[in-house]
Amino acid sequence: MFDTKDDRKAMEQVVERFRGEMKKVRTGRAHPDMLASIKVEAYGQFMPLNQVANVTVSDATMLLVTPFDPATIQNIETAIRADEALGLNPSDDGRVVRVPIPPLTEERRKEIVKTASSKVEEAKVGIRNVREEARKDIKTAELSEDVKKRAEKEIDDMTKEFTDLIEKEFKEKEEEILKI
Repeated sequence: MFDTKDDRKAMEQVVERFRGEMKKVRTGRAHPDMLASIKVEAYGQFMPLNQVANVTVSDATMLLVTPFDPATIQNIETAIRADEALGLNPSDDGRVVRVPIPPLTEERRKEIVKTASSKVEEAKVGIRNVREEARKDIKTAELSEDVKKRAEKEIDDMTKEFTDLIEKEFKEKEEEILKI
């Protein structure tokens, strides 16, 4: 019998990556993961924001970024402002960086959905790549035709299962983004 456990695990990893990407998508409410992609210049190199500061939510429309080293506060503010995809305008009071989350316009919501849908397509391509690799392995394996057919059907069923899961999660995220 052909073992598809590794293929299932690879597809699960694609879905987990997709979920991570969806967490970064802005929905109008403050969430610390919104700043996960920010890189801050500190100590002569670029570091992820979570390694130089603590990001917390003070309320639904405000993030607070508390640097571990107060000397990095300007660089943190600059890095957040430089990420045009987020469109945020932080300010600092010398101790913390306040990042107000402005309400999303209808146009901006649709733009965010479009960006998120590109992540859906990337995830689906990842799933299909795993399927193609599995099919190659099945074709080259020393198995009877019946076993090969069953294995291909199992891979196709898995592909459909994970693609449907990605679609479902995207629909939920889309509703969350478009909800005013």
